[in-house]
Amino acid sequence: MFAKRTAAVLAAAGALALTGGGAAPALDRRAAVTAISDGTQTAVARGWGPAVAGDEFSYAGAPDPAKWKVYKGPGHAGKGIRSPMALAVGGGVVTVRGNAAGTTGGMSARFAHRQYGRWEARMKTSARDPKYHPVLLLWPNNNKSPTCAEIDYAEGTADTTQIKFNLHHACSGPNFQARAARRIDTTQWHNYAVEWTPAGITGYLDGLVWFTDTNPTHQPRVGMHQTVQLDWFPNGTPTKPSQIQIDWIRVYK
Repeated sequence: MFAKRTAAVLAAAGALALTGGGAAPALDRRAAVTAISDGTQTAVARGWGPAVAGDEFSYAGAPDPAKWKVYKGPGHAGKGIRSPMALAVGGGVVTVRGNAAGTTGGMSARFAHRQYGRWEARMKTSARDPKYHPVLLLWPNNNKSPTCAEIDYAEGTADTTQIKFNLHHACSGPNFQARAARRIDTTQWHNYAVEWTPAGITGYLDGLVWFTDTNPTHQPRVGMHQTVQLDWFPNGTPTKPSQIQIDWIRVYK
């Protein structure tokens, strides 16, 4: 299928980045532009070599239990429910659905629990309700981090025309995260990637740099792993069912 082909051309030019030195910066409005790339894979454009772990979702049924722990219990911030029934693999993708009552899904990778590495995922959303927020993120192993580390390398919010990168590097305070934003059509396929090295963290969108943070105090102090979530943020108004689809997730050295 087209979604699994390697894109041939890096169509967009230039890199938009934020540096994380010192206090976390405000959103760089220069980054809030329409992405024009045709879906270039960062791993191909940057020569990352073969994937060492991940999931191509080339099967049918529930997410592979050898690769994923599927969430079951309260939803994000205790709102709604995370149900295994909200996830299904078929047609070469995994679909995560959220219904009108706030029953949604998420899953956590059993593979590639590591400090440092490169992750890339191909995702698209439905024309989603603003109360449903898709997120591809790296989460601390064993759910423990002294700095509440979290790398949200593709996060949707109530503004459905934007995707954001949020690096959480503190547990509280006015400057607990460094971030970037880009205006794109998330209902189309896009490739989101993050590179984490001892030198810092870099985010990529369709092969282009759009976030970077080299502040040593902002780096996670523990190993991390991939998770996928569709989180519900109710506000008292009716919710429209929404979904995300992931074509593949790959991990590189």
